[in-house]
Amino acid sequence: MGGTMDEGEQRPKLTTGGLVAVGLGNALAFYDLIIFSVFAVQISKVIYPPGDPATELMLTLGTFALGFLTRPLGAVVIGRFGDRKGRKPAMLLSFSLAGTAVLAQALVPPYAAIGIAAPLIMLALRMILGFAIGGEVGPSTAYLVECAPPAKRGTIVSVQFATQEAASLVAGIVGFVLAGMLSAAALEAWGWRVAMGIGALIVPFGLWARSRLEETLHVAQAETDSVEEHGRSPGRLALLGFIMISSATVATYGLQYLNTYAQRQLGLPVQEAFTATIFYGLAAVIFNLGGGWLSDRYGRKPVMIGGMAVLALGLLPAFVLLNASPTTLTLLLVSFTLSIPNAIGPAAAVVGLTEALPPRARSANLAIPYALGVAVFGGSAQFIIAWLLKATADPLAPAYYVTAIVLVGLTAMAMMPETAPVRRKKA
Repeated sequence: MGGTMDEGEQRPKLTTGGLVAVGLGNALAFYDLIIFSVFAVQISKVIYPPGDPATELMLTLGTFALGFLTRPLGAVVIGRFGDRKGRKPAMLLSFSLAGTAVLAQALVPPYAAIGIAAPLIMLALRMILGFAIGGEVGPSTAYLVECAPPAKRGTIVSVQFATQEAASLVAGIVGFVLAGMLSAAALEAWGWRVAMGIGALIVPFGLWARSRLEETLHVAQAETDSVEEHGRSPGRLALLGFIMISSATVATYGLQYLNTYAQRQLGLPVQEAFTATIFYGLAAVIFNLGGGWLSDRYGRKPVMIGGMAVLALGLLPAFVLLNASPTTLTLLLVSFTLSIPNAIGPAAAVVGLTEALPPRARSANLAIPYALGVAVFGGSAQFIIAWLLKATADPLAPAYYVTAIVLVGLTAMAMMPETAPVRRKKA
């Protein structure tokens, strides 16, 4: 994208501390999301009315899905706030809300103590968290784009995704350790609360680190509007972004469901099931960064399309293998292998979308389609997968669903403009 500003004078230097400060916000939000997901079986038995285990689980996953409904509202409110008042205050606001919700969830009394109030309180907290996360992505991604040199934007912005997946990795490790240390009864009664409380420990440090960031709103105000310069329609970009993000988020939450799938469908022990989350997170952290690096060198479109195409081709064979050989080793192999293309593709897609959007409204214009895509498709992904498994009794149902959504996303990726400086120079 164009840039008429004197970058040496106006673009803040992106320090390691700045990357950590931005990354902590994403890490906290996604750590909690993953913890709620991987402990869904245990939470369902404590917070929700007793009954059929499958119904309990679907109520928990339904709460998980409903918590995504407030993401678009958070994207509009906090995203626009970030475009008007600055990226830094917007990131402080979203982080404060997320931290409060994470801590409060760990303290919700059980259904046995307060009845129907327990699931209602949990739902309210999930919605507050959804509001915060909806407003987190736009300002924080805009901050990274505005700090990073254009030739390194892919690598820098991929830190966003790497921290999200690092949270998944840490969540998996926490779950694995707790499952090994505690009895099934203790894990159900209070072990998941400990896991959530661990996430809240980074809140004070995160607020301090973000308070020390330099503002970057002036960078967006000084940049040439790439939409006017290249004739791109913001509405068309928003629609394509919505489809790409919807596809990527279904793939992500579908793969993260492997933990629950291993427990409920394959009958693996809880501790062994948590290893799926660990291996998924490990591969994703490495290959998110690799995807950003590759997109700086070869372009956004080849990397995003290549990654998601490989994922689409691999999903069905992977689930066939899982069911033919339902062992921990097979679970680890599938989790690690599928997470590689799923990590590479979305990083390049979000960088390309951010670069193509109007700089002065970058925070909101990224946050809104991102939040809508995640709210409509990401939040419902695990619920739909659980429903499909119950309704069809077909163990391959998750592969069919995720593959179909990924193919739709690939169509949108093919229609995106190429924004990587290396590709535009060749053109």
